[in-house]
Amino acid sequence: MEVIVRSNAEQTAQLAALFIAKQIRQKPNLVLGLATGRTMERIYAILVQMHHNDDLDFSKCHTFNLDEYIGLPTEDHNSYRSYMNHHLFKQVNIDINNTHVPNGMAADVTHEGKRYEEAIKKVGGIDLQLLGIGETGHIGFNEPLSSLMSRTRDKSLTPKTRQQNAEMFGGDPNKVPSRAMTMGVGTILEARSILMVALGSSKAAIVAKAVEGPITSMISASALQLHSSCKILLDEDAASELAGREYYDWVFQNEPEYESYR
Repeated sequence: MEVIVRSNAEQTAQLAALFIAKQIRQKPNLVLGLATGRTMERIYAILVQMHHNDDLDFSKCHTFNLDEYIGLPTEDHNSYRSYMNHHLFKQVNIDINNTHVPNGMAADVTHEGKRYEEAIKKVGGIDLQLLGIGETGHIGFNEPLSSLMSRTRDKSLTPKTRQQNAEMFGGDPNKVPSRAMTMGVGTILEARSILMVALGSSKAAIVAKAVEGPITSMISASALQLHSSCKILLDEDAASELAGREYYDWVFQNEPEYESYR
């Protein structure tokens, strides 16, 4: 795991987009794992700009989203399929048939989880998984006590998560669906590389626990410590409670891998 801190949210989003774009250019048929939420919106906007201004080509990419609310049809403006269509898919040259979001309307959610896992395997697995982190420390919707070996499945959402997501539902957490389909922690850890992005002071405490605390099912993001190729991108506010900040900055300033990004 490597932690990179940028001065503000815009610089952090720019760096995340640069990392993603570099992998797409190196492997045009990249398989991307994608996330939703306010943190991701600026990253996707920058990638759209790169597509239009710098010929970033998505035509051979495949994508798999982390999660979807159960009970929301795809045309609902709060569904994650609608979110992805609006912020990325319909603004770049990706084949919509190569974009995948769990089916929150599936009659059999157990079968849907297995189907999604098979779809990922069919394209050879995820090359780069983009993640945010929830205030309970979840990645995807892997709430506290999610098994670190878990696979794509249905999951009940905590009141804190529903409150965090209430803005999209008119500010009413009771309107946020109580369950969702989500990739499991084990599914996420199988990605060849992982990029987690967190912004703002509200994420500082949970980021510190996930990055520097013990690995525990109470904070599913802590499992990222086990991954051999994981980058954590933070702005100053989100990094404010990290104990190892001096070392993280030294690595970014001295590792040859990051020379073109400094």
